[in-house]
Amino acid sequence: MQMFARRVFYALISTLLVLSPVTPAMAGIPFFTSQPKYAAIVVDAKTGEVLYAQQADSPRYPASITKVMTLYLTFEALANGKLSPNEMITVSPRAAAEAPTKLGLRPGQTIAVADAMNAVAVKSANDMAVALAEKIGGNENRFAAMMTLKAQELGMNNSHFVNANGLPDSRQLTTARDIAILSRAVMRDYPQYYALFGRKEFVWHGRVINNHNGLLGKMPGVDGIKTGFTNASGYNLAASAVRDNRRLIAVVMGGNSVAARDSHVADLLETGFMVLRKREHGEVTTIAQNLTEPAPVGPLIRPSTEQGDGEQDSLKIVVAENGLRGSQASGKTVASQPIPNPVEDSASTQDDTHERGHRDRHGRLELASTHGAWQVQLGSYKDRRLAQVQLGRLNHKFAMVLKAAHGRVDRSDGNYRVRFAGLSADRAREACETIKARGAGCMALRPG
Repeated sequence: MQMFARRVFYALISTLLVLSPVTPAMAGIPFFTSQPKYAAIVVDAKTGEVLYAQQADSPRYPASITKVMTLYLTFEALANGKLSPNEMITVSPRAAAEAPTKLGLRPGQTIAVADAMNAVAVKSANDMAVALAEKIGGNENRFAAMMTLKAQELGMNNSHFVNANGLPDSRQLTTARDIAILSRAVMRDYPQYYALFGRKEFVWHGRVINNHNGLLGKMPGVDGIKTGFTNASGYNLAASAVRDNRRLIAVVMGGNSVAARDSHVADLLETGFMVLRKREHGEVTTIAQNLTEPAPVGPLIRPSTEQGDGEQDSLKIVVAENGLRGSQASGKTVASQPIPNPVEDSASTQDDTHERGHRDRHGRLELASTHGAWQVQLGSYKDRRLAQVQLGRLNHKFAMVLKAAHGRVDRSDGNYRVRFAGLSADRAREACETIKARGAGCMALRPG
């Protein structure tokens, strides 16, 4: 009888799974992290310690992060006296014919090495990457061989280059770990040039060109490094930030959108610094243990059809709304946990909130606000301090959307949830739709 009941139970579960496909968010895996293209790593820039790694050694297309190696060899040529910043480069027909994103010089026109470097680092100009490659290597094929050789010298054992700009080629491969190694090498070997990756803009013939790295100037401490995008690679970003004399490098590859990728990188960096602070106080912890599943994420911003670094300049980032759960830390899997029920009782412990009103005899919060008793949840974290930081950022980011609500951090089931309360049902749903449209996670919560 027990065997029969068990078979019926499994059959029922199988039927439900078929009828209700499990999405990554439902499975406890945040956003795009379960997708085949995804890979990530977080490294202490000084010691080289890996604080977090997932698919870090799996082959990936580097896209325009390739240009970090192109610039590394340019820095090397400058340091060796083979190039000078004011030396002029004549743009070849091949360089001029490269696909966007590019600066757009015609064959025969000239540009200074320093300007070409700016165009590569800030605009991610494909034509200028080839122009530098031809200047240094004689032709792009020879330069690509130099790139692969340098990668091997640096310990990038799983990288192979065939072009200087990262435009699609199935033979051009790297890994998240190798990109982290390259990022460290740039900082270590050519600190005098590293600031180039932190420039938010540069001016070319009276035109202001903005950096594709949306974390620059938006997340404290971020000063580089490079974005990348092709349809084959997804949205890539190698980023570095420094705080309290500690520097971290985070590499995320295979993102679904600019906003999601940037948010994920910001989460990894933010939590990485928190882990370092906790370790200073004797706590043994990892990044994966401190980041937890956020609210479900809204509609994706679909990739553009541009062939190069097709990042949309009009897209604005949403910092640190997407967390990690069921991920790997230093190769060890962290168990996944269920996602909070969107209609759960909102009467959680309020030891870290700035609440208005009082509690009824059942302990539920009765809001003093006249706008309503609905809430919206924008994230859930395992660490109180991280949740409080996120609360402040989200309050600023969505100030106009949530102006009728007040933010707080609720503690429930061991997690700290960032919520905004005092909304009507319609206002909560409208707020979530707007927030999701900007690439962030949000769910409306009914009154408890």
